[in-house]
Amino acid sequence: MPKPAVFDFDNKAKQDARMETARQNHVNLVSCLSSSSEASSQGKRGADERAQESKDILVSSEDGITKIIFNRPAKKNAISFQMCHDIMRALKNASTDNSVITVFTGTGDYYSSGNDLRNLINDAGKIQNAAMSTTLLREFVNCFIDFPKPLVAVVNGPAIGIAVTLLGLFDAVYASDRATFHTPFTHLGQTVEACSSYTFPKIMGSAKAAEMLLFGKKLTAREACAQGLVTEVFPESTFETEVWTRLKTYAKLPTNAMRVSRELIRKHEKEKLHTVNAEECSVAQERGMSEECTNALMNFMSRKAKL
Repeated sequence: MPKPAVFDFDNKAKQDARMETARQNHVNLVSCLSSSSEASSQGKRGADERAQESKDILVSSEDGITKIIFNRPAKKNAISFQMCHDIMRALKNASTDNSVITVFTGTGDYYSSGNDLRNLINDAGKIQNAAMSTTLLREFVNCFIDFPKPLVAVVNGPAIGIAVTLLGLFDAVYASDRATFHTPFTHLGQTVEACSSYTFPKIMGSAKAAEMLLFGKKLTAREACAQGLVTEVFPESTFETEVWTRLKTYAKLPTNAMRVSRELIRKHEKEKLHTVNAEECSVAQERGMSEECTNALMNFMSRKAKL
């Protein structure tokens, strides 16, 4: 197209308008392609994240309740590293969804047998991932400390280790009468975790807490209830029906009132709990590399292999 003469203002204005339209079309095309590329990239990241999620943790939300389920019954719902990440992701999502309360329970006979010791010891019987384990543990427990909504445990069967110690951070714990509560840390050469060095003496008194945490005494559901760790015990035959009926009723209560009241109850403890968690994890990392801990874990795995 020939250029307009210097003083041909009318044609020059028309050409400038055409050039501006062409420029804007180019900008829109680039923006569109960029957005499509970004959306595609985000979609791929989302798909990758979903692919990385295990099926050992099931999450659902219904009737105002977010349910997080330990779903590894063949391993007594032992918690792997991947399950820790899945639980943290589930708690993060539940903290901002429309649910009123968040509930943990287990599939099968066990609630959870606690940390999978394969997180800590390899097939050759050597301690592994001590630093990574304790870093993840600290982040994992912090998710429970900071969770803003009511947390409820529906303990359908035996609970061991961290599955027990975390209960001190819950708002209510309902147990079947076939549930038991066991913290065999000393037997494994390990130390206490999940803020239980603080929460358990506060809940049940120092003597009862020491009997459980230091000497590994296993509590029945009714003993745990008598000591304040469990809110209420239900007969196995009616456990599921009674508990879920009650929880659905609780989920209909005014959401904001419940949340604000919980924050008032909990806020003065948060800083203390974070401090305790950091200290427990620091000691756990140091203990995890000790000869005593290594030998205790190896002996346990050896006995387990013979069963």
